Amino acid sequence: MNRRVFERYVEEAIQSLPSRFKDALQNVDIVIEDFPAPEIYEDPGIEPPLLGLYQGVPLTERGLGEVLMPDKISLYMGEFLRGGYRGQELVHEIRITIFHEIGHYFGLDDATLEELESS
Repeated sequence: MNRRVFERYVEEAIQSLPSRFKDALQNVDIVIEDFPAPEIYEDPGIEPPLLGLYQGVPLTERGLGEVLMPDKISLYMGEFLRGGYRGQELVHEIRITIFHEIGHYFGLDDATLEELESS
């Protein structure tokens, strides 16, 4: 699969998210990378395979008037492909990953996100 097709799937997944989430995102870059940098796995809470990663300061931890760099959600195309996802299954997995990482932006923990994803 080429990058252009993957980008189209990412855009499709983003557009399928509920408006209340899409509309509330501010100053967040969603980027596509091939694979996570090796140092990302130095964090004891991160285990391979990593499909996506939120990097930033969650809204719940920000101070008033605090100026921050844009938050970043990375999607790791190589990990999705290595996992064997194709077609609509790939779009679905991308959507779940983006939803999960956006949840971290809003300050939700993994347990809460898992509940939301399964409902």
